[in-house]
Amino acid sequence: MSTPPPSGITPSPEVVEIERALYRITYLSSRARQHERLMAAAGVPLDRAGAALLRKMADAEPMRPGELAARLGVEASHVTRTVQHLERSGHVVRVPDPDDRRAQRIELTDAGRDAVARIRETGVRGMQAALADWSPEDLHTLATLFHRMVDDFLAHAAGVDAQFPAD
Repeated sequence: MSTPPPSGITPSPEVVEIERALYRITYLSSRARQHERLMAAAGVPLDRAGAALLRKMADAEPMRPGELAARLGVEASHVTRTVQHLERSGHVVRVPDPDDRRAQRIELTDAGRDAVARIRETGVRGMQAALADWSPEDLHTLATLFHRMVDDFLAHAAGVDAQFPAD
């Protein structure tokens, strides 16, 4: 069930333009062709699900598959399939959960950490090339505002989740 949009609120023209720009960025970055180019340039043969899972894991301690699914906002079955593929390719391993020996956590291998590093490095190089004509001050301002926006989006989402808990 989706949350209905707030009624009676007229968004400012600036917010409308921000939403449009974010949509364009999201569309461009999520295209299959763009992903394939990034993976080819990085020398990492991963699908989008595998790359997203590795990137999420690189920023956290080893975690249970269910926790990983929650953090990615996907069904646990998707994570299970992706983890199996990443295990076969040597990017992750299952390790015992120190808090519950019956459970397992997923951990990056050296190959997984290397893959994430190459993906990030390739992405940064592409972004650097695209923003080469921007001043250092403009880049700093953009980075600061992006982080502020993400923090505000996360705080808003937490408030909506608290207001409309899942069944």
